[in-house]
Amino acid sequence: MSAAIYSTRKKIKTLIISKDMGGQAALSSDVENYLGFHMITGAELAQKFETHLRDFEDIELVRGEEVSAIKKKSKKFIVQTLGGKAYEEKTVLITSGKVPRKLGIPGEEKYRGRGVTYCATCDAPLFSGKDVAVIGGGNAALDAAWQLTKIAKSIQLVTNGEHFKKADQVLFGKIRESKKVTIYYHVTTSRIDGDAFVQSMEIKNAKTEKFHVQGVFIEIGSIPATQYLNNFIKLNQWQEIVINERNETSVKGVYAAGDVTSVPEKQVIVAAGEGAKAALMEFDYLAKRKA
Repeated sequence: MSAAIYSTRKKIKTLIISKDMGGQAALSSDVENYLGFHMITGAELAQKFETHLRDFEDIELVRGEEVSAIKKKSKKFIVQTLGGKAYEEKTVLITSGKVPRKLGIPGEEKYRGRGVTYCATCDAPLFSGKDVAVIGGGNAALDAAWQLTKIAKSIQLVTNGEHFKKADQVLFGKIRESKKVTIYYHVTTSRIDGDAFVQSMEIKNAKTEKFHVQGVFIEIGSIPATQYLNNFIKLNQWQEIVINERNETSVKGVYAAGDVTSVPEKQVIVAAGEGAKAALMEFDYLAKRKA
């Protein structure tokens, strides 16, 4: 969204195609490291971004659509969507972010939306007074568990690592002090079972244990949303878009910014700055083409 604002202020007619607005920021519970706000929820911050965006008349917003492919056509690009639409553009700026990583275990896909979820911010209120499990070993898992302490009856926090060493230690301290949370280290989740909805989950270490839970929150990180870019643009070993300091990709006229790129720090404020920079580089490219 910062890219769109910078683009339109440079008098570039701008089209945004997005399944939803706000990206990973909108899925965060409490954001305490975005300049100008001591504390704001991710959803509130994303809403402020969108409200700002709508102040500009030259921005066309196509919401609820996903890009399925980008193709080069002479000196322009054709952007195709899953809904069957196609848009012809002079340049493209990709800010598609990341999508949740899956466990790939029995029952995960079967019970997705029926007890299995990847977003505590979105779905935690559905599990009021229920027993749930959170799977993961980083800040996302801790954040989910913390949200659920205010809603759920009990939380089984499961990690295949040890002591959340790389996670936010202040948040970890709060989780450990909660009487609702039981933490299991060095275990793997082997399956999810139920009937119409989730009823249980199995973990393994030296032995197999079964938890009776009604919800399973899978918080094991995310992967770049670049599956639609195969054979079009250069990706690195982690499937991130490779960019240079000017946010240029391997295809001339195509730029990228944010978590979808090879920039190492995945933070809201970094993504916002990268989006603004990419838009300025895009403007420079278009200006040189006209000259």
